Amino acid sequence: MPLSMLVWRCRVIELTLEQIASAVSGTIFRGSPSATISGAVQTDSREITKGGVFVAKLGEKEDGHKYVVDAMLSGAVLAIVSAPLPDAEIDQIVVQDTIVALSALAEHVLNRVRAGGELKVIGITGSNGKTSTKNLLAKMLEPLGETVAPIASFNNEVGLPITVLRITHHTKYLVLELGAAGIGSIERLARWTRPDIGIQLKVGMAHAGEFGGIETTEKIKAEMMPYIKDTAILNFDDPRVSKFSFAGKKLGFGFASDSDYRLIETELSLSGTKVKLSAAGKEYEVTLKILGEHQAMNLMAALAAAHTLGASLDKCLAIAKEIDMVERWRMQLIAAPGGYFVINDAYNASPDSMRAALQTLAVIGRQGHRTIAVLGHMAELGEFSAEEHDAIGRLVVRLNIDKLFVVGDLAKLIHMAASQEGSWSGESEFIDTLANAFEIIHERLAPGDVVLVKASNIAGLRFLGDDLAGVK
Repeated sequence: MPLSMLVWRCRVIELTLEQIASAVSGTIFRGSPSATISGAVQTDSREITKGGVFVAKLGEKEDGHKYVVDAMLSGAVLAIVSAPLPDAEIDQIVVQDTIVALSALAEHVLNRVRAGGELKVIGITGSNGKTSTKNLLAKMLEPLGETVAPIASFNNEVGLPITVLRITHHTKYLVLELGAAGIGSIERLARWTRPDIGIQLKVGMAHAGEFGGIETTEKIKAEMMPYIKDTAILNFDDPRVSKFSFAGKKLGFGFASDSDYRLIETELSLSGTKVKLSAAGKEYEVTLKILGEHQAMNLMAALAAAHTLGASLDKCLAIAKEIDMVERWRMQLIAAPGGYFVINDAYNASPDSMRAALQTLAVIGRQGHRTIAVLGHMAELGEFSAEEHDAIGRLVVRLNIDKLFVVGDLAKLIHMAASQEGSWSGESEFIDTLANAFEIIHERLAPGDVVLVKASNIAGLRFLGDDLAGVK
């Protein structure tokens, strides 16, 4: 079954209302205890399909209970609520906290499927690269059996349980992203998912402002380690990750000489990323269509996990070289109608991923292309924001990027730093609003140019990248 089908299949194992109520410590307000449910579980009434279960999430801005009737009209047959709704003609289970109930239901389903003895759970965490690694790994595992992986970046206390609830008794591999949301957040996810294999990608500056520094981020990422059942796969190039303690089997990946899955060298071009690697006592070469040395690192992490689960290295590499995009807006290379190239990497940004993308652009520039960086702000850096934006502006200059456009007031420090760096004057241009950016940038582009578009999701530059690339 193709991964695209696996991603969107949202049926769950069949449970009775009574079994669901027991799993979530809830009370049946309306409905027969023996009624069976097997539809998709959603917290968004707009995503409900026929026979589905609607979990009325209480958020900071929205109360899901207002949409129970909408969910019912869309086909929901059960609502999990924190207070009974007598006027809603839909079966209801009342719980104390609907988000806690969502995880409890997912844990119950996971345990039932795991009892069959076939399911393997792979947990992935890290400041950067989770989604790319997840997609690479899911593609590698798909030929071995039914594989369930998150849609987009479903990696928090809502998205992760919804992913788990898509497994069936036939699912062989469940690939999960464990996202960080403060001290204890990864532990809460790992405690009940208990990954058979845990992948630690990187401890970086993403969320550093929110968490209070990289040291706190390190502690949060390490929270998965005690809950890994069998094998920990660690980035041996990251001094923080490589020292994570684990009582079971440890495997390393990276350029480090002691890595079990070792990168020997990478070569970047607009044709992709040529990777030379060593694993299981043999050297391999593969040319990926996806761009970036950091994507080569994600490949190694996925390769280590897939090989540990019994996949052939040759077959995994054959699959990897055919992937032309790990996820939309993540180092997505597009040949634009104007004869130039756009690398749209604006789904998200942290100082580490920004540096990696700029370094990729610089390498390609040395192959005879004019390089243009279109950058927006990096979110969630808190007290580190000014320092990190300043550093990125100076890095653009040091990498000899030909032209810089900085979009949005929150990113202005990038422009200011670039303008102040050495004799680099006039090559940086500040654009105050996203609305003005397309016309200003587009008219400056010429055939053969390579344009990197990079910012945090909230900046909205991913849509600018699509416009520049002529993607509709």
